[in-house]
Amino acid sequence: MSLSLFDLTGKRALVTGATHGLGMSMAVGLANAGAQIIINDISQEKLDNAIKEYAILGITIKGYLFDVTDEAAVIANVAKIESEVGPIDILINNAGIIKRVAVIDMEVSEWEQVLKIDLTGPFIMAKHVGRNMIERRAGKIINMCSMMSEVGRNTVSAYAAAKGGLKMLTKNLATEWAGFNIQVNGIGPGYFATSQTAPIRVDGHPFNDFIISRTPAARWGETDDLQGAAIFLSSKASDFVNGHILYVDGGILASLGKASNE
Repeated sequence: MSLSLFDLTGKRALVTGATHGLGMSMAVGLANAGAQIIINDISQEKLDNAIKEYAILGITIKGYLFDVTDEAAVIANVAKIESEVGPIDILINNAGIIKRVAVIDMEVSEWEQVLKIDLTGPFIMAKHVGRNMIERRAGKIINMCSMMSEVGRNTVSAYAAAKGGLKMLTKNLATEWAGFNIQVNGIGPGYFATSQTAPIRVDGHPFNDFIISRTPAARWGETDDLQGAAIFLSSKASDFVNGHILYVDGGILASLGKASNE
């Protein structure tokens, strides 16, 4: 097998919300595989800072200011990107939020905000990027799902509902668009070491101990652990993979708990 199957040279990848964290790591991975990276955010300051961070890594990106839940803005910016940069070959729907609130305490407005960003946003992006992919009869779409696409957990009802819906949106888009040579898949990250999880990733913290004991790999994921999955699902290597959710979780969903060494 030739490594050229994973070569993204000449491809343009739009990674939403990739100003930091897992989105940025995936974008860096795609760039290192040859892709031209485009990102978006709703904050110009975050875009400007991200452009500098990518530049430190030797990566030149294009940044666009728009909200993935604003359909008019998405239509305008997709057209602008394709005019200024070129056809979008790869879309990673990474932008998202989570609100950790018990159901009984969650306001309907909070529920709707999570679903709008985490589910309706990917729908809008896929619809308008996908329209052009259909015309070109080629494209890769990756939706950032979650372990919460499969299982529940206290205080994340809206997030789990959105990610479960995103899993099924992924399967339905794959079904509708496979005939146009478009592959739509998902990535489901496990628990990753990011700036957001830093306060709880210390020895003795109950949640840190829970994750280490619950994960067969016995560690948190590193952001670079997502790069291989993103490259695979963006490349020719996955041309006959469609409607699949690739869980990158150290084995959590495959196990009732970390295997004993005894």
